[in-house]
Amino acid sequence: MLQLPVPTSHLMIHSLRLGPGKDLKADLEKFAKEYAVEAGFVLTCVGSLTHAEIRLANQEQGQTYRGFFEIVSLVGTLSINGSHIHISVSDSSGYTTGGHLLEGCKVYTTAELVLGVLPEVVYKREPDSQSGHNELTIYPKKP
Repeated sequence: MLQLPVPTSHLMIHSLRLGPGKDLKADLEKFAKEYAVEAGFVLTCVGSLTHAEIRLANQEQGQTYRGFFEIVSLVGTLSINGSHIHISVSDSSGYTTGGHLLEGCKVYTTAELVLGVLPEVVYKREPDSQSGHNELTIYPKKP
């Protein structure tokens, strides 16, 4: 379903690094709150984890993985009105898994992030009759 008109915006870029022991999801949410991010997204992320908390597709509960993992992908939308972020991690044998990012993903050595923010747009999560879930809705920011 295409929502028209699609609002446009200038792009602001933020770079940050999370150190050992930081919680990837909690710190992304903290960033969104501190900078009042209403429409943001993850451009890129590289780093490593010792704990991965991931909710796999079509599952109610998250899975806990412990060990040493490389972050091979982090994508999604970020907003004080609700975020939706997916992560993929690989272990030392190259096994890769991914799903919804949950709190409890603990940084091992570093997580280097580049985040985009659209200051003239607002992301919200609202009920969708087709999916039965709260889904992304996009609005122009009111002056």
